[in-house]
Amino acid sequence: MDVLLVKRAQRRDMEAFVDLVEKHKTGLYKVAKSYLRSEEDVADVMQETVLSVYEHLQELKNASYFKTWITRILINHCKDLLKQQKRYTVSDQLPDKADVPRDDREFYRLIGELNEDYRTIFLLYYGEGFHTREIAQILEVNENTVKSKLRRGREKLKQVLCY
Repeated sequence: MDVLLVKRAQRRDMEAFVDLVEKHKTGLYKVAKSYLRSEEDVADVMQETVLSVYEHLQELKNASYFKTWITRILINHCKDLLKQQKRYTVSDQLPDKADVPRDDREFYRLIGELNEDYRTIFLLYYGEGFHTREIAQILEVNENTVKSKLRRGREKLKQVLCY
């Protein structure tokens, strides 16, 4: 379904573009919130991301990579904002409980136990359904790094759950 929407949006179909943004906004919010503390910063980064995507949508060669592509753009905007603010840390603050469906609250509580190196990878893998290859592309790291961080993060969570 995304592929058809992307192709329509690339032909400047505004309704298709809005549908794409609406479809992915919750996942993008969660990723942005894992990087940024302030709701205002999250809103700014989301707005910049939507604008960038709109301006550069024609450059996306493979429509099936839209979700990976838009997430990468969002993360780049988050990192740029953090550099401007002279800090680069993944936020300990996760989405507010009111913004998270009841079934997901335990997941966010658990990944909150992880340090920043693992939290974003867990959010992208388990929260947003990206594959390790896609996460490696988004974070610009080796796929084996993603796999090892997932494995180590699972071990950490086992320790948390068992004690």
